Amino acid sequence: MFILVLQRLFIEAIVDILYFPFWWYTLGTLRAARFCLAILAWGNRTFAPGLWLKNIFVPMYGQSDWQGRVISFFMRVVQIIARAFALAVWLGACVILFSFWLLLPIFVIWGFYNSFQVASGAVAGRKF
Repeated sequence: MFILVLQRLFIEAIVDILYFPFWWYTLGTLRAARFCLAILAWGNRTFAPGLWLKNIFVPMYGQSDWQGRVISFFMRVVQIIARAFALAVWLGACVILFSFWLLLPIFVIWGFYNSFQVASGAVAGRKF
């Protein structure tokens, strides 16, 4: 019985190792994309430049005289520009995170390859 369990564990481990790259670039990538879109949506809710744009002509603090409207307009323009810039930076961070997800296995394989090169002494010109 123990041999059957050990054999089954070994076969499952081999199948999982072989299936991993396919999962990483199919279902894993889909999951990573959904995660990046979710944090981008969270950033949009947090910074909310659209909400500020929607209320650009609404006077702040209920001051409906012309001075209050002018100050409110320019203050909201500054807020819209700053929040749109922050959202663009947030989008860049999401793109970098997703790119990191896609490139991580390639860098890991490259690192293993280089470490085996160094360990075997096959790297020319290096002294260790």
